[in-house]
Amino acid sequence: MSCKYTALLQSVLLATLRRPPTPRPRACGAARRTSFSRCSSLRAGSSSAAAHGRFTLRTHSCGELRTAHLGEEVTLCGWVQYVRQDLFVILRDFSGLTQILIPQDESRLVLKKTLCDLPLESVIMVRGKVRRRPEGQENKKSEGLRMQYRYLDLRSSQMQYNLRLRSRLVMKMREYLCNLHGFVDVETPTLFKRTPGGAKEFVVPSGEPGRFYSLPQSPQQFKQLLMVAGIDRYFQLARCYRDEGSKPDRQPEFTQVDIEMSFTDQAGIRDLVEGLLQYSWPEEKGFVSPPFPVMTYEEAMRDYGVDKPDTRFEMKLVDISGAFHNTQIQFLREALHQPGGSIQAICVPQGARHLKGKDLESLRQTAKARFNQEVSTVLVRADGTLKSPLSRLLPDVSRQQLLQMVGAEPGDLILLTAGTEGRVRPLLGRLRLQCADLLEGHSVKVRDPSAFHFLWVVDFPLFLPKEDSPEQLESAHHPFTAPVPEDAHLLYSQPHKVRGQHYDLVLNGSEIGGGSIRIHSASEQRHVLDTVLQEDPSLLSHLLEALDSGAPPHGGIALGLDRLLAIIVGASSIRDVIAFPKSFRGHDLMSHAPDFVSEEDLRPYHIKVTWPEGLTPGGEDQ
Repeated sequence: MSCKYTALLQSVLLATLRRPPTPRPRACGAARRTSFSRCSSLRAGSSSAAAHGRFTLRTHSCGELRTAHLGEEVTLCGWVQYVRQDLFVILRDFSGLTQILIPQDESRLVLKKTLCDLPLESVIMVRGKVRRRPEGQENKKSEGLRMQYRYLDLRSSQMQYNLRLRSRLVMKMREYLCNLHGFVDVETPTLFKRTPGGAKEFVVPSGEPGRFYSLPQSPQQFKQLLMVAGIDRYFQLARCYRDEGSKPDRQPEFTQVDIEMSFTDQAGIRDLVEGLLQYSWPEEKGFVSPPFPVMTYEEAMRDYGVDKPDTRFEMKLVDISGAFHNTQIQFLREALHQPGGSIQAICVPQGARHLKGKDLESLRQTAKARFNQEVSTVLVRADGTLKSPLSRLLPDVSRQQLLQMVGAEPGDLILLTAGTEGRVRPLLGRLRLQCADLLEGHSVKVRDPSAFHFLWVVDFPLFLPKEDSPEQLESAHHPFTAPVPEDAHLLYSQPHKVRGQHYDLVLNGSEIGGGSIRIHSASEQRHVLDTVLQEDPSLLSHLLEALDSGAPPHGGIALGLDRLLAIIVGASSIRDVIAFPKSFRGHDLMSHAPDFVSEEDLRPYHIKVTWPEGLTPGGEDQ
């Protein structure tokens, strides 16, 4: 069983040890299937510790334990699902399972024997501290089983809560936009044509030889056409499709709260979205208080090393180049002498006290494997002295200046790296988040899981160099984003310096929405496509013709409904707020889609499959 957290047993009260009547095999199997899926990784519906403790002996349900409970003492009640290897008792209640660690020390041998001899389905109460399962002991098959038997997994109280909350949230959003602010709910096609640039799209064959539809990545072109059509205020719960590998916060098909308005600006869109979230926010999750803070892209990269910063904790990046002007350390000296070179660091509070050799090595491996960079660790001892491979090369004045610049105190950890800002900022931004994860794995509270920190990030670059061809430019957001008015003249001479009227909404370090003010001039849009991005404008001739027919200034945003809900309910993946999601590989494990299609069924579409050498139908692992 894949129980995410274990309760370290301190005391046990046996409510009843009498074996109940043997259940029928069918009932037993059904119960096991419905309970394996949660394994204490989710809360039990809308229940809370206060709700449980007010009327019952337990403080929490078995399925309620989360990262936020690490280190807490809890009391659980339930039935013994089974005892494993005299090491664990799997405890079950209505909400899921929790793994109870049986004491192994000699002082509690009587307790150990009592637990190991428990008949199955005994009712017990346990009290202990919550801790994370040891690394490497997670059962990775559980997620696949949840997807395979999704109709049983959906019976759990947490999934019921998530889907009902989703329904309430959507209803409030419709009410706010359509009833209170005059938006029109318009459905747009899901069979369209290929969009230049952007994510890889799904193609759909038609009955005409060689002609295919594409499933749209978003309704972007349609919503702009609706503005040209005079709809003025458009809204849709839009299904979007991207043929990309799945991640915990991505799916091949997902839902956006899609919004577009005419005669507006950035401030108007931001005010609308803040009001929307305030109006629809679940009461049990506290309150949303506009206006949300606003941060420029440059400020986000400078302080956090990422354009979607988690502002629930500090650990900001600090430029410490000034402490090393006369350094004799070769790699630092070389970094300072290259164009745009700098030395930067982050201070991890209490990192030296809690993070051990294995943790520090994982940070170095991340720097090397993901960024091809070296990172140096500096531990501040209790007496204020430094422990680091660099310490013998640092003069006393540099040591004191370093500690002052990063604000380090005894017990802290300093991570230091050097290079161009474009390399060291993203590296430290990633290590900042990794340090937070590592500290929380050692039961150190870094981020408040009950807090919701919204943030607008603005003034993004309009274009970025392509990764595979740095001499060419690509859209940072999408090719329809308008430049900020002050930079519009640079569009025709120095496009790489242009800032876009693009804004992202960030919540707890995740991007939950993105939008922009659009280009509404056909000539300007044609220049961006043809000259700057070197895309074929004929692929968007319908949009260019529409803009030429008299387009109002307009802009909008798309909120990721699945991602927003996952953060609200504290789910580790958006799969937990979608009724029938896809697996990590984009497969439906319940129905085994995508599936093979016979040659006979493909014939009307004029398609023939050419199989790679050694691969035949049914030969691929589904």
